[in-house]
Amino acid sequence: MERIIFHIDVNSAYLSWTAVEQLKNGAEQDLRKLNAIIGGNQKSRHGIVLAKSISAKQYGIKTGEPVANALRKCPNLVQAAPDHKLYLRYSKAMMDFLYTFTPDIEQVSIDECYIDFTPIASQYKSPVEAAFIIKDAIYKKFGFTVNVGISVNKLLAKMASDFEKPNKVHTLFPEEIRVKMWPLPISELYMAGHSSVAVMQKLEIRTIGDLAKADSALLELHLKSHGRLLWEFANGIDHSEVQSEQMEAKGIGNSTTLPRDIDRAEDAFKVLDKLSKSVGRRLRAARQKANMIGVEIKYHTFQKVSHQKQFAKATNQDKDLYEAACELFRELWNETPIRLLGIRTSKLAEESEPEQMNIFEVQNQMKKAKQDEKKRKAEEAMETIQKKFGHDVIKKGT
Repeated sequence: MERIIFHIDVNSAYLSWTAVEQLKNGAEQDLRKLNAIIGGNQKSRHGIVLAKSISAKQYGIKTGEPVANALRKCPNLVQAAPDHKLYLRYSKAMMDFLYTFTPDIEQVSIDECYIDFTPIASQYKSPVEAAFIIKDAIYKKFGFTVNVGISVNKLLAKMASDFEKPNKVHTLFPEEIRVKMWPLPISELYMAGHSSVAVMQKLEIRTIGDLAKADSALLELHLKSHGRLLWEFANGIDHSEVQSEQMEAKGIGNSTTLPRDIDRAEDAFKVLDKLSKSVGRRLRAARQKANMIGVEIKYHTFQKVSHQKQFAKATNQDKDLYEAACELFRELWNETPIRLLGIRTSKLAEESEPEQMNIFEVQNQMKKAKQDEKKRKAEEAMETIQKKFGHDVIKKGT
C-alpha cells in the first residue's frame, strides 16, 4: 500500500487560540472576524506581528513586520498581546487529542504536525474522509480550525496544507503536482528562502515548475546542496520519515473475553481494575514505565474500537493505569454490550530512566538547591569561626 501522510496546521494559531480563550471568558467579539493581530505592546506600539486575521492580511499586514507598520496600514487594527503559556496549553491539548487517533505523529512546531496515516488507513473509507473527521473533530472539541494536507510524503502534504485557508482539506498527490504546485511562484516552495529565491530569479526561474524542469547541476553550482534539495522538492521528491516517538519495547498489555456480555459501566470498571493491576505488575516486573495507555473494546457484534492517551509523566502504578483506563472507557463506550475489554501500555521507558520535570518541579528543585547552598555556606562559616574562637562561641539556633 502506498504511504499516506497528513500535515495538520492550525490556522493563524496564536490569533485563533487567543480568540477562543477570550470567547470562553465572555468576549463579545471574535478576534478572527476583526482586523486584528497578535504581537507587541499595545501602549508602546513596539514589537512585531506574530499572527493576523484574514481581514488584516487584506491590508497587506505580514507576519514578522513591526507592529507600528501594521497600525499605519490599518488604523482601526485590534491588537492583543501574546500569551505563550496559553499557546502551549492549547498545543498540548490538540496533540493529546490527535494521539487518540494514532501514535504515529511528528510534531514539528507548536501549531503543526505530521501524521503517518498509513497504519490506520483501513479504518476509514478514504484519507480525505479521515482528514475531514479529524479537522471537524478539532473544531468541535476546541473551537479553532486547522488545515489538513494529504499526500504520499511530508513535503507534498506540507505544501497541500498551505493551499487555500482556513478550515480546509487539500490533497497534493504526485499526479496533481503539475496542476496544483508547478504554477506557484518559487517563493511558495517549502525551504525556498529569500536568498535562494533571489538567485533562482536571476537564473530566470520564476515558478516551481520552472525549477522542476531546470538543470539540477546548474542549481547545485549556484546553491550547492541546497539547490539539489530544492530541485527535488519542486519535483515532489522527499524520502524523510515521520519521526514519531517510537520506543524499543512494543508495549505491555492484557485483555479478557468476558464470560457474559457487559452492559453496565460499573461492571466494566471492575474488569478494568483487574486488568490495570495485571499490567502494572508486569510493567514493574520488567522495570518499565509507560508513557501511553490504550483501551480496547470489542462489542457483542465483534466490532472493535480503541482509544489511547499519553500520560503527563511515565508510570507503572496500578492507580494511574486504572484512572486513565476509566477515562478512556468513558470517552469510548457507546453503551453497546461489551464482549471483550483490554488495556495496552506503550512508549515504554526504563524505570530508572531520568524523568523530564515540568516547570514547577524545575523551579522547586532550583529553590531547594539555593537553600542547600546557603545552608552549606553558613555551616562552613560557622566551622571557620569555631576553629578560630572555640566551639562554644557560636551554635545553631533551634
